[in-house]
Amino acid sequence: MPDLRGIILAFCLISGGATLAAEGAPPTDSPPAAAPAPEAPVDPIVARGKYLAAAGDCISCHTRPGGAPFTGGVGFETPFGSIYSSNITPDNETGIGKWTAADLRKAMHEGIAPGGKHLFPAFPYTAFTKVTDQDVDAIYAYLRTLKAERYQPPANGLLFTMRWPMMFWNALFFEQGRYKADTSKSAEWNTGAYLVEGLGHCGACHTPRNIFQAEVAARAYAGGVIMDHVAEGKSRRWSAVNLTSSKTGLASWPVEELKSYLKTGASAVAGTFGPMNDVIVNGTSQLTDADVQAMAVYLKALPAREQEGQPVSAAEAQAGKPIYDKRCSECHQAAGEGGLFSAPPLAGSAIVQTADPASLINVILYGPQIPKGVDFGSWETMKFYGDVLSDADVAALSNYLRGSWGNKAPAVTAAQVAAQR
Repeated sequence: MPDLRGIILAFCLISGGATLAAEGAPPTDSPPAAAPAPEAPVDPIVARGKYLAAAGDCISCHTRPGGAPFTGGVGFETPFGSIYSSNITPDNETGIGKWTAADLRKAMHEGIAPGGKHLFPAFPYTAFTKVTDQDVDAIYAYLRTLKAERYQPPANGLLFTMRWPMMFWNALFFEQGRYKADTSKSAEWNTGAYLVEGLGHCGACHTPRNIFQAEVAARAYAGGVIMDHVAEGKSRRWSAVNLTSSKTGLASWPVEELKSYLKTGASAVAGTFGPMNDVIVNGTSQLTDADVQAMAVYLKALPAREQEGQPVSAAEAQAGKPIYDKRCSECHQAAGEGGLFSAPPLAGSAIVQTADPASLINVILYGPQIPKGVDFGSWETMKFYGDVLSDADVAALSNYLRGSWGNKAPAVTAAQVAAQR
C-alpha cells in the first residue's frame, strides 16, 4: 500500500528577539521593538488531514452556496429524490462534535453513522472504505479544528427516511476493505490507485450505475451521468467522460497533459467546466505535483472500455457542417484539431464523444463557464449559442462533432437538447 504518510509536511517556527543597539550607539528614549510572537507550531497530523480532505474534495460537497465551510446543505438530485449533505463541523447538536475518531472510521469504511444509522452512497463510503485508518484519523483531527457552526441541513426526500433497505443494498453492492497494493506495479501507480480509488472517488461520477444506483463494476470508469448541485430547486444533467484508455476516452491524452488538467484545470487538450470545476479548484489543484502525477499515471493505465451505442455515421453528421463552419471552425479549425492560440481540439475529444451528450450540449448552450482561478492561457472564452441556435441546430452541430475526424458517439436528438435548456 502506498505510504502517503511519507508526504513531507514542512512548517516553520518563526521566532525573533529584540534588536539590540550596536555597542557605542547613542541611547534612545524609545523602548526596543517588541519581538514578533512566534507562530504556533502546525500539528503534522492536522496538516495531513487538511491535505487529505482536499484530496477527497470534502469542502465542495459539504458547503452550500453562501454557507459556512463544511456545514452541509448541498442538495443532490437522485432518481429517488433530493438528498442533502451533512454538517461536518464539530458542532455538538447539528454537526459531528460528539463523534469519535472511531465513529468517523465506521462511517467512511462501513457507511454506518453513530447509533447504527446507515448512510446512503451519495456519501461515497464505497470508495472511502479503501482509505487507511491512519488517514481517516488525520482527517478527523483536521475536522476537529474547524469552527463549530450550528446549521441543520434541509430534510432529505421521503424515500431517504428509510435506511433499513441499505442493509440489503450493501450486501449486494458494497465490498468493504482497505486498499491493497499491487506489488506488480510501481509505487507511483499504487499511489495513484490509492488516491483515485479511495479519497478521490473518481468512479462515483465516471462509472455508469444500475437501476439501484450502484456502480457497474464491469464498466468502471467508462463514463457516467451526474446531476449538479440542486440550487433554487433546479439542477442540470452532466455527463462524466470515459476515463479509460479507449478511443472515446483518454487515449489521446498524454500523461503530462492529464496532470496539467488535474493540477490547473487547463491543458493543451481540454479545460475544466461543469462539476469538474469544484473537483479541480477545491481538490486536485491542492495536491502535490507528485500525487497528481501518480493519479495521471494510474488513470492512463486503466484498461480500455469502448463506448456502448451505435455511433452516428459521417453521412448523418453532415447536416451540422454548415453550422460548424460558421460558428466553430475559426477557433477549432476545419479538421477539429484546435490550436494553442485558438481552442482545444475536438477531434478525439473525450467530452465530444461521451455516450450521454449532456456536457457537450451544455457547453454549446451555455459556454464552458470557466471558474475563477483557472487560466486557459491564450484560448478565448467560448461564446454560448443557446440564444442563437435552435434545439435542432444544436443537435445537428453535436452530431457533426460526434461523427467527424474519427470521433465515434451516438447521435444527439433535438429532444435531448431541449431537456438541457
